[in-house]
Amino acid sequence: MTSANIPPLPDDVTIASLRALATSLATEAGAVVRARRPEQVVVADTKSSDVDPVTAMDRAVEELLVARLTQERPQDAILGEEGDDVPGTSGLTWVVDPIDGTVNYLYGVASWSVSVAVVSGPPDPAEWTVLAGCVHDVVADRTWTAGLGEGATVDGVALRPVEPAPLARSLTATGFGYAASRRAAQARVLTQVLPRVRDIRRLGSAAVDLCLLAQGSYDLYYERGLNPWDMAAGSLVATEAGARVVGLRGARAGLAMTVAGRGAALDELVDILEAADADAPDGA
Repeated sequence: MTSANIPPLPDDVTIASLRALATSLATEAGAVVRARRPEQVVVADTKSSDVDPVTAMDRAVEELLVARLTQERPQDAILGEEGDDVPGTSGLTWVVDPIDGTVNYLYGVASWSVSVAVVSGPPDPAEWTVLAGCVHDVVADRTWTAGLGEGATVDGVALRPVEPAPLARSLTATGFGYAASRRAAQARVLTQVLPRVRDIRRLGSAAVDLCLLAQGSYDLYYERGLNPWDMAAGSLVATEAGARVVGLRGARAGLAMTVAGRGAALDELVDILEAADADAPDGA
């Protein structure tokens, strides 16, 4: 559990109530995704490249989340992956990812998840304070939740402290972007990391990756290019479980780089990534 510095909240709000709502939203949306996935998923659009898909389910689930939040918390802002952003007046923003792992969903390969978090301050990882969040692994029907200063759970069971592993025995997760130039840069960095760790895993859902690290299924995790909705809920689960989530060169975790883990191995991985210029512009 973190030593929480909780910012002032609106009069009608507690961390526990925000956490409960995030959990209700993520699990409800997850049930919809699970029940309605067709045998053949059709790509409705693309985003960063022609291999970065958006499905009709992404849009439908985000519409569901926005509708529920507008009903439950009409004064709060909403930041969604598919662009259904809503302004607010309360100082709180809900950061939602309707399907984290859309390519996995498209192919029917585990895992994909629904991620819902609420933050105080600007909806920017460099400035926000994540107050509560939930990641629901749709395929495994598994739910992680966290509240700032309240710890983290998986399926209602508190996550226990995890003993740090040395770098050479650290199972390390990562992810890759969709633009060819980004993939080439990440492949170069991978050659510097892989010989130094136990092995690499690439699951395809950053939110689930961070939660698996939180419970000790991974020792380390790093990825460049995470958007706010990719990391908001998962990062809180990780930190409330005793992990650290950082960026490079003293920066906070965010789009340039997100690194998570425990103990000296995390610091060593940060050093490797900095030496490899893992946050350099693509093609540099």
